[in-house]
Amino acid sequence: MDGAELWTKFTGWLIGLGWNLLSAGLIFLCGWWLAGLAAKLTKRAIKKSRTDPLVAGFIGSLVKALIIMVSAVSAIAKLEINITSLVAALGAAGLTASFALQGSLSNFVSGVQIIFTKPFKMGDYLAFGGYEGTVKRIEILYTILATFDNKEVIVPNSKITGDVVVNFTTNGTRRLDLSYPVSYKADLQRGKDVLKTLADGDERVLRDPAPVIAVGELGDSGVTLVMKLWCRQEEYWNLYYAMQEAVKLSFDREGIEIPYPQLDVHMG
Repeated sequence: MDGAELWTKFTGWLIGLGWNLLSAGLIFLCGWWLAGLAAKLTKRAIKKSRTDPLVAGFIGSLVKALIIMVSAVSAIAKLEINITSLVAALGAAGLTASFALQGSLSNFVSGVQIIFTKPFKMGDYLAFGGYEGTVKRIEILYTILATFDNKEVIVPNSKITGDVVVNFTTNGTRRLDLSYPVSYKADLQRGKDVLKTLADGDERVLRDPAPVIAVGELGDSGVTLVMKLWCRQEEYWNLYYAMQEAVKLSFDREGIEIPYPQLDVHMG
């Protein structure tokens, strides 16, 4: 075989490899685009069936991952790589990979558990492990929360299923517990009347269960009046801030003193 013939075969092989690489790249890119489209269509179809949007997001993410995986395998096959040998090699490395991916597998299984047991739904306000936020969506491995100050918290699904989760939205209402210290010299009945007037005058306060206003504690510096109000879950913080301001202004107007911490020292 002379040099010209060898060069012809080499260039032919190189051109064939180039076309295979181009084809493999196009297959993978088309698969990636198709995966995104399929995920959107899947979510849209599931939402039209009045299924929880949380389920739609999870299944959409799963469909996208499967299509990308199939596209990757097809692209590898286009490169004329022996798929059987590749699978065998992956299988041999599976034990090592299983340890590396143990957390991801746990998160995936936890995601499936959340979808089927439905401990919460899209828009619910949750608290667990020091985090609080509204559920935006659930992915294959993570659940996305939006905090009260509009931060995005990405929580592994396994952390949710393995921790105590408080759902503030399930029952639709929450109890707002407020406490206000007043001086021992203050007229307690007048203080209670002020709190009752504020509670009765705010439309956000539910009448059933009825508000509770009482003496809660006899402290070192004063008497603590407590006010327990029920409201809709979405009105909780608005009512909290409004009451704090209204109580301060009303106590000042009525001459009800809010005491500072005091320390009496007696010299012997």
